Amino acid sequence: MDYKVKLNELLLTCARQGASDLHIAVGRKPILRVDGFLLPLEKEEVLTPEAAEGLVLAMLSEKQKEIFSKDRQVDLSLPFEDKARFRVNVYFQRGYMSAALRLIPAQAKTIEDLGLPSIFHDFAKARQGFILVVGPAGQGKSTTLAALLDEINHTRTEHIVSVEDPVEYLFVQDKSIVSQREIGTDTPSFHDGLRSVLRQDPDVIMIGEMRDRESIGMAMTAAETGHLVFSTLHTNSASQTVDRIIDSFPADQQSQVTSQLASTLLAIVSQRLVPRVDGGRVPATEIMIVNPAIRNLIREKKIFQIDLVIETSVQEGMMTLNRALAGLVMKKEISLENAEAHSLNPSELRILLERT
Repeated sequence: MDYKVKLNELLLTCARQGASDLHIAVGRKPILRVDGFLLPLEKEEVLTPEAAEGLVLAMLSEKQKEIFSKDRQVDLSLPFEDKARFRVNVYFQRGYMSAALRLIPAQAKTIEDLGLPSIFHDFAKARQGFILVVGPAGQGKSTTLAALLDEINHTRTEHIVSVEDPVEYLFVQDKSIVSQREIGTDTPSFHDGLRSVLRQDPDVIMIGEMRDRESIGMAMTAAETGHLVFSTLHTNSASQTVDRIIDSFPADQQSQVTSQLASTLLAIVSQRLVPRVDGGRVPATEIMIVNPAIRNLIREKKIFQIDLVIETSVQEGMMTLNRALAGLVMKKEISLENAEAHSLNPSELRILLERT
């Protein structure tokens, strides 16, 4: 079998069916994720170890094969017919080669296309500070960041520098210069890429994911020195994100980090993609905008009180996740069952809906 041809067939099927992901694993048919649900491709054969290996190796360059052989996993981006790209992680499980491929459309969507609140336009106008998009894996964080960066690209004359592993959305430069640096191709490591980014005269910096204490520290330093910094974290809420950032540092550094975070943080968006009643998915977002009250709570380490400020600051553009979910239920865009499944406090959500 020509595995490159077969791989292209599977990628085309993924794109045509509007899937977000393609999974390749031994003992299963290739599986798509569509609107959050895993669906086997029934017309395909169950993958043998030889077939899975052939499909995986068809994705890799010689250099990537060397890394895969050494590290037993590798991240890469895979272009597809100039129409889309795939973010790929290939790995071993039970000794067999496997792969997870995330479909990245060729063009970033706009804030309106994604159905995000209008306050996001204000985030794209910011000049200095630290903005985070957080949430579990697969909830559209990278897509939201791409929409923000592309709006800056089309409306401002800036130098945007991203450090990504791998590069996902490709931006067509407009008013801004856009420099996208991929780990392993353009810079040896995340740490090397982040250490050198301030020497590249950036105005806006996007860090694909803050993976450790060093990347968090560099992001805050960049924000503190006059840059607008965007990044992501795998956390569930704004308050949990603040805790996670502070707790990632040793106790003797936490006081300084707390002060630095309070002075640089602009906003945290926690995002979930919820299945629509009529198909597709819609974002539900908790939005924390850092006002004087929240800055004081961070400085005083009263993080547990942040949720109350978000709840009582709707007029400033803030939004709790439950209010966002309740609004989508009231508009009949999502079901109550799916709203509860994505809520961090379903009982509070039900009370909220009973009052409205």
